[in-house]
Amino acid sequence: MTKSTARLCRMMLAACALWLLAMGAARANTCVATMTDIDFGVVSPLAAADATASGTLTVTCTWTLGSNPLLLPAANVCVNLGVGPGGGNGNPRYLVNGPGRLGFNLYTDMTYSAAAIWGGAGSTIGAKPVTGTMLGLLGLGGVTSSVTIYGKIPAAALPGVPTVGNADTVYTANFAGHGTLQYGFGSTPCTAGTSVAFAFQTRATVTNNCVIGTSNLTFGSGSPLADMRASAPLSVACTANSAYQISLNGGAAGNPAARTMKNSVTGETVGYRISSTPDGAVWGDGTGGTVVYSGTGSGASQNVMMYGVVPRQTAPTPGDYRDTVTVLLSF
Repeated sequence: MTKSTARLCRMMLAACALWLLAMGAARANTCVATMTDIDFGVVSPLAAADATASGTLTVTCTWTLGSNPLLLPAANVCVNLGVGPGGGNGNPRYLVNGPGRLGFNLYTDMTYSAAAIWGGAGSTIGAKPVTGTMLGLLGLGGVTSSVTIYGKIPAAALPGVPTVGNADTVYTANFAGHGTLQYGFGSTPCTAGTSVAFAFQTRATVTNNCVIGTSNLTFGSGSPLADMRASAPLSVACTANSAYQISLNGGAAGNPAARTMKNSVTGETVGYRISSTPDGAVWGDGTGGTVVYSGTGSGASQNVMMYGVVPRQTAPTPGDYRDTVTVLLSF
């Protein structure tokens, strides 16, 4: 035997050994499941709309390689999902941050119906696992299948969800320990086969947000020879737990401690004050002895009253007296 022939034989033996090792590794019939995270992004508790997102569930099964490429091995799979870390019965599931909870759920289709909730064999609400039979060519050694999972935070779950520290707050649900793939090959049903775990996370960032609505403070007709009074609400809605402040500027006079309403025809003015309580401290921007209004959001609309008074003063020429005040909401 020549040296080149011997070298060729050694190379062929090494290649055969590697092929046998590969065959041995491929003889295990296994399935694994992976699930991408579902991120709802930034959601506002003040929004009157559902928040939706989606992810991809993927199952890959491998089996013993054989010599007949026409054989069609079958893998029976059941992908179960438990309630999750937020507790409850699974309808809804919960994203959590400390004691705060935000209701949501995961569905197998875009109907977002109770019948489409992704669940498992242990569900107390009848939520079903993702099931199927995966077929593949034996000669290929495996098959992969993917389905879309749909998430929804209903609009009704958002009001009252708090933020922490007056900042956007991330709510999460970590499904490690709550997801299980069951599988069996051939005539073995998934429930009688092997179980393996998988993990993923869902999350949403609850934004610290406020909105405000104003109304006119109208004193009506009368004479400033006697005090004239009026009241009107500001409507404020802020994320629960969110501290906010409302300041009022000085209007045309530029001085919140000495506001005036002006007759655009004669140029005459009438002095007036605004406070957040009847005859309380002058409501302004914190300058000149004025105060700002402070409150804490509840997630619902809150009325903040403005109380106005035109104190007794010399009566000017009869006419229409007006002022425009800018309201600043800080949070």
